[in-house]
Amino acid sequence: MSYRFERNGRSLTALLVLGMIWGALLLAWGWLDASSWIIAVLLAFTLPALWDFLSARPAGLSLDGQRIRWWSGRHQGDVRLETIDHARFDTRLDLSVRVRLVLANASKTRVPIPQDALPRWQELQTELEARGITVQRHHFSLM
Repeated sequence: MSYRFERNGRSLTALLVLGMIWGALLLAWGWLDASSWIIAVLLAFTLPALWDFLSARPAGLSLDGQRIRWWSGRHQGDVRLETIDHARFDTRLDLSVRVRLVLANASKTRVPIPQDALPRWQELQTELEARGITVQRHHFSLM
């Protein structure tokens, strides 16, 4: 029984959002006569999303009977399931869910999983609970 989730930065949603933002900036520049330097600064904030789209950076998570593995660009990690005490799901103020694995060692080490490597939290919670890992939900945590 294994579970695998993959995505990359090249998605229709990313393209549509970039197009809408650039369209709004062009409209503000041309129609509202916004200053060029303000448009340039706002455009600079979209460059990381453009880079993700152009590079199609892979991200994902796999879970089998022994390990949970994740990757995001050049970053990757894995943890053996028997070393996990519980998984902590924190709902943040922007309604995204951050997932950290709390290891069962004496120091209670927390291992964060990158946001872009996560599937929908409901799917991940179901898969972790099916493998006997306790899931703790914390709503609107700032940390």
